[in-house]
Amino acid sequence: MVVAQAGSIEEIGREFAVITKELANGVIVLGDPLFLQEARLLADQALRHRLPSISIAREFVEAGLLASYGANLKDNFRRAATFVDRILRGAKPAEMPIEQPTRYSPVINGKTAKGLGLTLSPAIVRQAEEVIQ
Repeated sequence: MVVAQAGSIEEIGREFAVITKELANGVIVLGDPLFLQEARLLADQALRHRLPSISIAREFVEAGLLASYGANLKDNFRRAATFVDRILRGAKPAEMPIEQPTRYSPVINGKTAKGLGLTLSPAIVRQAEEVIQ
């Protein structure tokens, strides 16, 4: 395993060069705000270096990463809004229940798979919530 860290756009390219030099077989992209903002750049770098990539959010797959498996961010933000509403109406945050996602969705980018020369098995396609073309 190769751990790469990037805190800026410039560092993303350098870290992909390090990952490739270390002969990594794939990339796991964490849900960092910079990475979400630069998802297209990450996807382009992963494809350029021929590295399959996965993340926790479908937004990365929409930008070109190979796959994601995680909770729906938009649903999470909607749920958070209900908590904000309750707090503004006088609820005490310490007395509110803690929630976590209960539904996780696999999403695959078919175009990226093809660009990497991967064939998606029918079983994987069936399990995916969506295959983006």
